[in-house]
Amino acid sequence: MSASIRDSMLREIKKLEVEEQIKLLEELIFMLESKMKKRSILELKGLGRDVWEAVDVEKYIESERSSWNF
Repeated sequence: MSASIRDSMLREIKKLEVEEQIKLLEELIFMLESKMKKRSILELKGLGRDVWEAVDVEKYIESERSSWNF
């Protein structure tokens, strides 16, 4: 979409009442959500694994627990 078309659309949208702008936004969100690929939390599995490779789990947990203020 060219900048001039987008600018023209924005000018028209600004002329709408707030309620009409909100309804338009809701319709756009609905339209975009239907086009988006559904994602799964499982896609994150293994992310950051390399960051934790050199960390001793027991020492890390003990360090965290000792930092808690009771």
